[in-house]
Amino acid sequence: MTHLTTQIGLPYPLGATIRDGGTNFALWSDHAEKVELCLFDASDPNRQIARVALIERTEHVFHVFLPGIGAGQLYGYRVHGIYDPAKGAHFNPAKLLIDPYAKAINGEVSWDDEILPYLPLAKFQELPDKPDPRDNAHLIPKAIVVNDLAFDWEDDKLLHTPWTETIIYEVHVAGFTKLCPDIPENERGKYAAMGSRTAIEYFKKLGVTAIELLPVHDHLDEPMLIEKGLSNYWGYNTLGFFAPEGSYSASGTGGGQIAEFKQMVKNLHAAGLEVILDVVYNHTSEGGPLGPNLSFRGIDNLSYYRLHPESPAHYFDYTGCGNTPDLTHPRVLQLVLDSLRYWVLEMHVDGFRFDLASALTREAHLPNMRSPFLQVIHQDPVLSRVKLIAEPWDVGEGGYLVGNFPIHWTEWNGNYRDTVRHFWKSDSGLLPDLAYKLSGSPEYYEISGRRPYASINFLTAHDGFTLTDLVSYNEKHNEANGEENRDGDNNNASWNCGEEGPTKKPLVLALRARQRRNFLTTLFLSQGVPMLNAGDEFGRTQNGNNNIYCQNNELGWLSWERDQESQQIFDFTSRLIRFRHEHPVFRNPKFLNGKIIEGVGLKDVTWYHPAGHEMTEVEWHTPELLSIAMMLCGDAPALRDDEGKHFHDATFLMLIHAGHKPLEFILPGPEKSKWKLVLDTALATGFVENSINQKKGAKVSLADHSLQLYQLQ
Repeated sequence: MTHLTTQIGLPYPLGATIRDGGTNFALWSDHAEKVELCLFDASDPNRQIARVALIERTEHVFHVFLPGIGAGQLYGYRVHGIYDPAKGAHFNPAKLLIDPYAKAINGEVSWDDEILPYLPLAKFQELPDKPDPRDNAHLIPKAIVVNDLAFDWEDDKLLHTPWTETIIYEVHVAGFTKLCPDIPENERGKYAAMGSRTAIEYFKKLGVTAIELLPVHDHLDEPMLIEKGLSNYWGYNTLGFFAPEGSYSASGTGGGQIAEFKQMVKNLHAAGLEVILDVVYNHTSEGGPLGPNLSFRGIDNLSYYRLHPESPAHYFDYTGCGNTPDLTHPRVLQLVLDSLRYWVLEMHVDGFRFDLASALTREAHLPNMRSPFLQVIHQDPVLSRVKLIAEPWDVGEGGYLVGNFPIHWTEWNGNYRDTVRHFWKSDSGLLPDLAYKLSGSPEYYEISGRRPYASINFLTAHDGFTLTDLVSYNEKHNEANGEENRDGDNNNASWNCGEEGPTKKPLVLALRARQRRNFLTTLFLSQGVPMLNAGDEFGRTQNGNNNIYCQNNELGWLSWERDQESQQIFDFTSRLIRFRHEHPVFRNPKFLNGKIIEGVGLKDVTWYHPAGHEMTEVEWHTPELLSIAMMLCGDAPALRDDEGKHFHDATFLMLIHAGHKPLEFILPGPEKSKWKLVLDTALATGFVENSINQKKGAKVSLADHSLQLYQLQ
């Protein structure tokens, strides 16, 4: 063992911090009796070279300063205390623990009985009562001391793209470029590829403005998946809230992953593209009470997790993943807030999408929209100024909270997804709901003073069918996941258009293509913020699998080969996005009210029956009616930005028909008005060139399951 000179050090900041010719180490634990810092050889991570007791303890923070220790040093902790799982105490100093504030992590967990805190023979007992004395350091990845100041950001800053101009592209770091032939092979599926010229040119050609990355926090593959030859591909199983996932780094896992991540962000910012992280603070990779001691549980299980007060051996589980961090504890809340600020201030990300965000708001079991988590973020001078997106649900009681998050938050609008899916599969009685969703979902967001952009509109996401599978399968087909098709959602509101899966029938293929165009057009012409699932822009399929979380292979990767059909879908999608950028009438910053605009004579939004007259109350609630027209006035008072600047735009008429037979619409509108057809989803190209103007009162024919868009001349 190497002999080290030690100094008292400081209790803050938590983690390993380089300063004054050495490194300060600080670890918080309310209930630990003793903490030891273990240093490991960077050339042989399993060889422990020093073991230092953190004698100083200030406000439950154990700390020490080690002169001469700098960037690249590998380390871990051993935490002593009572081992009594029945009372929620899991201390076992034989188990090496990862610093919760580790900025980088070297290596991966090697699954073996020795990583568990209890004796193997007891692992299937409800309350294992004997600790395992075997040292597991050779099975546990090590934290790395890093120098946060080593990267030159030059003049890079957060972008703050207005929500009204934002179009989100949800994508997996590895899956996006894993098969890209224009990327050097060693960089495919890495941060370097995501920030490459090839990727950026693709994003710009598509027209998106924000890249939302599936989890990039260092994560763990569960043993159940490893035994099946699978992995936790999506990464929703966090091991370190500060550390970038090492497997996404072409620079290795010795700390180079940080610089590579930063360079990716810097490159994307230079191209005007925001970076949003999908973050998972609702559970950790340690699982339920029989899981391993990897970090939080071994440092202070009693504080980090929400335990049943009458039975502290068990966890409250609002996520289905075994545990829930206790964000009512100020130090656990601090960990989450410190992590978020780190990713903004040090890694320059522009915002966050919070996985199962309802779990983060729970107090006394139920969610609370005045929880400490939400209040602190609202007041934080850093976090209150970045994009905040909630997945507004979890699996616990009262956890479905679409429309309930506070001012400044946006939400994944699951009701938008469900309504639009059901409408286009010809389910009846949905016209009122559809009108609300096309208008930015005011029934959820207007009453609380929020704007249409509080609604993140999406039709597909990483979790579920792709757009092509949505129109090709009635049932999920998840056999490849090794769970006999039991996993994944059974309620997909999908429609196979007449035949399950692949087909060569021309009529079925034509209908599926039309349905894709219907969905995409609805998404990008709705008020609110559209989110596109990566690959939907060219017709990607997962062969009917709606839960590819464990498929790190061609099923989960994007193909870069384009046949005529996939290129046609891409061209249509990119033109739709460009059309949305060009016409602010489809992205009003304020809600429409259906009132006549003074000096214009038109309502800001008007709804018409296919017969050409305004919808009546009875017609709104006619179940068999599957068609409607929406007219948006380009001179609406709502078309003003936050500084009061008024945007003038054209007036548009959208005819929407989800019936199974063709239908004639009578064109409504102002007296002597003329309409020019701009888009028709019945056409393979979608957009229409050189159409003939049609007068008010003219009859126009729509194909079954189609949408037409007209512009007032």
